[in-house]
Amino acid sequence: MNVLLIGNGGREHSIAWKLSQSKQLKKLFIAPGNPGTAKCGENVDIKAEDYDKLLSFAKDNKIGLAVIGPEDPLAAGIADRFEAAGIKAFGPSGAAAQLEADKVFAKQIMKANAIPTAESRTFDSFHDAKAYIASRDEAVVIKASGLAKGKGVFVCDEPSEGILAAEKIMCDKIFGAAGAKILVEDKLLGEEASILAFVDGRNIYVLETSQDHKAIGDGDTGPNTGGMGAYSPAPVVSDKVMDQITREILVPIVDGMNKNGTPYKGILYAGIMITQGGPRVLEFNVRFGDPETQPILARLKSDLLEAMLATCDGTLDKITLEWDDRPAVCVVMASGGYPDDYEKGKVITGIEEAEKIQDCLVFHAGTTTKDGTIVSSGGRVLGVTALGGTIAEAQARAYKGVEKIKFEKAYYRKDIANKAINKPKS
Repeated sequence: MNVLLIGNGGREHSIAWKLSQSKQLKKLFIAPGNPGTAKCGENVDIKAEDYDKLLSFAKDNKIGLAVIGPEDPLAAGIADRFEAAGIKAFGPSGAAAQLEADKVFAKQIMKANAIPTAESRTFDSFHDAKAYIASRDEAVVIKASGLAKGKGVFVCDEPSEGILAAEKIMCDKIFGAAGAKILVEDKLLGEEASILAFVDGRNIYVLETSQDHKAIGDGDTGPNTGGMGAYSPAPVVSDKVMDQITREILVPIVDGMNKNGTPYKGILYAGIMITQGGPRVLEFNVRFGDPETQPILARLKSDLLEAMLATCDGTLDKITLEWDDRPAVCVVMASGGYPDDYEKGKVITGIEEAEKIQDCLVFHAGTTTKDGTIVSSGGRVLGVTALGGTIAEAQARAYKGVEKIKFEKAYYRKDIANKAINKPKS
């Protein structure tokens, strides 16, 4: 089978790496891809948002499955266009993708189906939002309702900070139209976890757990980013907690989407806060998480293409996924200045040396080639991912890989997976 993978980030490189191992794969195309994906298949010079060209390419190259990596094409309904052309698409419909693209829609679905989440209010007027936030005397979370590349959430310990965040989103329009509406939420306390599951409209197959590190700085300090690293599994998610997440969150959201007339197919990502009162939903995403996908797929022993086809065909109940028992840790190497202004075009060295380390993988995120040399082209540049007998061993191996790689003003957190390593044994 010929497969077209859409996207060019670290998530897409890890997906391409795993798909390339499938016995069912005839040829893998990645549009537009990056220098890393070029080793897994054939890169195609078509941007992820050029939907007409992507569809035309898929028809011309007898694509049997289109795998949509990023959220923007999904929200724009690209899966519907492929399906209408008779090409299977791994990813939800445009209507179902509202679960990520419109946080107000997501809150309404959660409320209608009694899914535990933070209390919130929605505003389309800064004047009204400011008055409400000023009336509060505790921490608030301000969220742009639309897609903001993982950066549209501000955790504010003081209401005054919340007012400034709302002003940036609604008045300064730092996220454009995505900030026309905002949500003001109660701040949830606890430890975060990322729960990913294949959903075929009826069946749910939960993947191994993981934990992301959103904040730019060590100790979860500073502004949120698209993700500075991740590890799998997440010890905070016990079997008991996982059962509760499945029963109280995953099953109700899939049922709720069906009742709403927007059935869900694809990968469903639930960002969860494990509070003293139980798991609560922070957000839903409608695609693989980045960088959570890197350590999760590093541990997957089964055929990813087979699982994706079962998701499309509604036969998830017929497959069983096998996992490597060893933990995996991914450390993101970013451009200096990220998530704000940063420079591109920095020459990168040491990737091959890092890849020579046993069980160490280097996934390209924001890279390109210039005159035959790999250079930086984005905020998050590489995801150095390693397996180990313990999470501490995986962490040490990943950082050993990071130390081999050099580019000007490279930045990375030094504490990825420390929460798991330092977690008391229960």
